[in-house]
Amino acid sequence: MGATDPRTEDGIHFDLNTYQVQPKALNLVPMAIAQKYNVIPLAIVDGVLQIGMADSRNLLALQELAAVSKMRIEPITVPASQIRQAIDHNYRAYGEIQKQFASVAPPNASTTAPLAEDVSDAPVVRALDLIISEAVKSRSSDIHIEPQRDRLRVRYRIDGMLHETMSLPLTAHAPLLSRIKVMSNMDIADHRPQDGQFTIRVRNQDVDIRVATINTIYGEMGSLRILDKSFAARDLSELGFTGDTLEQYHEMLKSPFGMILVTGPTGSGKTTTLYASINSLDRKGRKVVTIEDPVEYRFPDINQIQVNPRAGITFANGLRSIMRHDPDVIMIGEIRDPDTAEIATQAALVGRLVLSSVHANDSVGALFRILDLGIGPFLISATLRCVVSQRMARRVCPRCRELAAAPLEAQVAYSKEMGEEVTQFYHGRGCNLCANTGYFGRTVISEMMIMNEELRAALLSGGDADELRRLARKSGMVTMWRDGMIKVKAGITTPAEILRSILYTG
Repeated sequence: MGATDPRTEDGIHFDLNTYQVQPKALNLVPMAIAQKYNVIPLAIVDGVLQIGMADSRNLLALQELAAVSKMRIEPITVPASQIRQAIDHNYRAYGEIQKQFASVAPPNASTTAPLAEDVSDAPVVRALDLIISEAVKSRSSDIHIEPQRDRLRVRYRIDGMLHETMSLPLTAHAPLLSRIKVMSNMDIADHRPQDGQFTIRVRNQDVDIRVATINTIYGEMGSLRILDKSFAARDLSELGFTGDTLEQYHEMLKSPFGMILVTGPTGSGKTTTLYASINSLDRKGRKVVTIEDPVEYRFPDINQIQVNPRAGITFANGLRSIMRHDPDVIMIGEIRDPDTAEIATQAALVGRLVLSSVHANDSVGALFRILDLGIGPFLISATLRCVVSQRMARRVCPRCRELAAAPLEAQVAYSKEMGEEVTQFYHGRGCNLCANTGYFGRTVISEMMIMNEELRAALLSGGDADELRRLARKSGMVTMWRDGMIKVKAGITTPAEILRSILYTG
C-alpha cells in the first residue's frame, strides 16, 4: 500500500477524521454526486479511485461514480457521519465563487463606482456569502481581500496564521468591495479609509463582521474581522494559563485598587486576556466600566464606552469622565499616550482597580514603557500590582497528533531550558478537523511578574532591565520561554511554535 492508501490492515474500515483526502481524487467527483450518494473520493492508488462509502454495496452509486470519474472504483467502508463531515470540510465553495463572478461584467472605466442597485446583483451577493461561510467553517478570525496587479487575493487568518484560500479575477474586485460597503453602511463612492460593521446569517447562527477598507496602489483593500460571540463568554482557565500563574492572577484580580497590565506585541492575545479577566470579576457588587477602541464584544452587567475622537471621546477624555461615575473597576483598551497613562495611574492610586494593555516585548519592558510615557518610578511602584506578558501559540491538533523526530534546533532549545534530552515531540500530521494544518486552536504562553518589595526598591533606585528580570525570576516568575517548553513537554504545542511566537517576535 502507498502512503496515501486509506485502507486499514483489514481492508474494511478506517478513520476518515485523520485522513487527508487527495485533491486530485476530489476533483473527479462533483460535490452534487458526493452529496447525492453520501460518498467522498479518497485517493487514486494504482489507477483505481478509492471512494469512502457508508454502503459499499450500492451498485447504482458505484456505476454513476465510475461513469463520472471514468475510473475503476474501489469502495472503502466509512461511517456515514464521517462522510457528511468530510464532504463539508473538503468540498470548498471556491469553484462556485469563481463561477458566480464569471457572470459579472468587467467594470466600465468611465464610471467611478458601481450603482447601489448594481451592488445587489445576485452573483456578487452569493459569492460574498460563500466567502464568509467558508471562513466561518475554517474557524477564521479574519478575511483579507487584497487586489494585486493581475488578480484579487483572498486570505483567511486561522489560528493566527494567514492562508491564501482563493485567487479571483480582477473583475470581482469592484462589485465585491461595493457589496461589502453597502452591507456595512459605508459610502461606496468614497475611497478614503472607512470602517463599518454588519451581521450575516451563517450556518444557522448570526455572525458579526467588522469591516475596514483602505486604498492601495492596486485598489481598495478590505479586511473583515469575524467576531465570535462565544468569545465574550471565555474564562481565564480556557486560555492556557498554567495552574500557579492562573491562581496568582485570580488573586491579583481580587485587589480593591491598583493597576494590572497585560503586554505583548500585536496579535499576542492581550484583549482576549483582558476580556476573560473582566468575565471573572464580581459584576453585581462592583461597578465595572470599560473604554475600548473599538467595542467588539458586549458583556452583561458592564458599562462599555466606545472611543470616538470626532465626538471628543478619547482614552484620556473618556477616563476623566468615567472617574465622575464612581467606578470600582476600569478597563482601558490600551495605554498609548502620556495623558492616558497619567489618568490611569491616578485612578489606581485613589482606589480603583485598573486593567489595561501596553505594547512591550516582556513584563519588564512594560515597566520601562510606562516610564517612557512620563510616569515616575514612585507612582509605578505604588500602583502596579502585576504585569502579564504573553504570546499566542498554536495547539497541536488533538485528533491527528503523533510523535515525530524534531529538528536539531528544536532539540537544543528544549534541552537548554528543561535540562533533559528529547528527540521526539508531538506534532499534527494534518486531518479534516484542523484543515490539514496540524494545529487546532491556540494557547497562551505567558509570564507574570508580581511587584514585590525587592522589585519596587530596584525600580525606585533606577535598576536596569537585567536586574529587574533577575529579581523577578528569583521571586518565582516562570518566563514565557519556560512556560512554552512546559507546554511542549505536555504535548500541547510544538518547539517550532515556541521558537516562532517567542524567540522571533520577542
